[in-house]
Amino acid sequence: MGLLGTGPWARRTHAPALAAHKGSEFAGIWGRRPEAAAELAQEYGVKVYEDPDALFADCDAVAFALPPDVQAPLAVRAAAAGCHLLLDKPVATTVEDARAVADAAARHQVASVVFLTLRFAEPTAGWVDEQAGRTGWFTASAHWLGAVFPPDGAPSAYADSPWRKSKGGLWDVGPHALSVLIPVLGDVTAVTAARGPSDVVQLTLRHTSGAASTAVLSLGAPQAAAGVGLELRGAEGVFALPDWSDVPAAYGRAVDALLTAARTGVPDPRGAAFGARLTEILAGAEDQLEG
Repeated sequence: MGLLGTGPWARRTHAPALAAHKGSEFAGIWGRRPEAAAELAQEYGVKVYEDPDALFADCDAVAFALPPDVQAPLAVRAAAAGCHLLLDKPVATTVEDARAVADAAARHQVASVVFLTLRFAEPTAGWVDEQAGRTGWFTASAHWLGAVFPPDGAPSAYADSPWRKSKGGLWDVGPHALSVLIPVLGDVTAVTAARGPSDVVQLTLRHTSGAASTAVLSLGAPQAAAGVGLELRGAEGVFALPDWSDVPAAYGRAVDALLTAARTGVPDPRGAAFGARLTEILAGAEDQLEG
């Protein structure tokens, strides 16, 4: 497996998880900043690549830690080279690019998985599967309020990210909320979006089950207001998303899922097609905000 990207997310999660994974070999790194790629490759004793296509030629699978609209065209090239795809969210911020990734994975018959933290971390992943087995859902509410760009303190390690500054919480943490709401309540059939302070966006969603949900999303929350929560309400009661930790271990389980899909030929439900659907929903919400 090769890694594309050298930023904080790659350093804190992707690289250590790939190095620790027992079912695959961490082969090398490519980055847009050659000096950063060389430094990270040296840390893990792997090859540094100056050309992403050379990395694709040497690898069976590739992991992406890149901005979404850099990731998407490279993922299409990787699929054409026969590489299985471990993608970051969002897959892309345009419907055209996200569909191109999903279409390339299908056309070239490569496996794909989108790393959606709540779908691989424990105990949240098991909790989602458990709730998806229930019926009679009435409503749900989610909030993901990050302090990446807080008004009252130092920015986070992920603040030096032009795409996050430009696209805000809708695109960065919106996929997380949707990745839980959709498998439990069903696909989204209608969405409305409204702005709040800072980059706050509130989504109101209708699902195929008939249930309604809301999601409040931001990267610019005050530090004292930051937090993540999700609550489901239905005929069987009220169920709250549990806490989680150890993101590198969750990433290792995403690698496991990719290898399983590659070996069995059975598409993972968290693959590029699901990533494209998330982009469609978020793009529809963004259109309303700009209208």
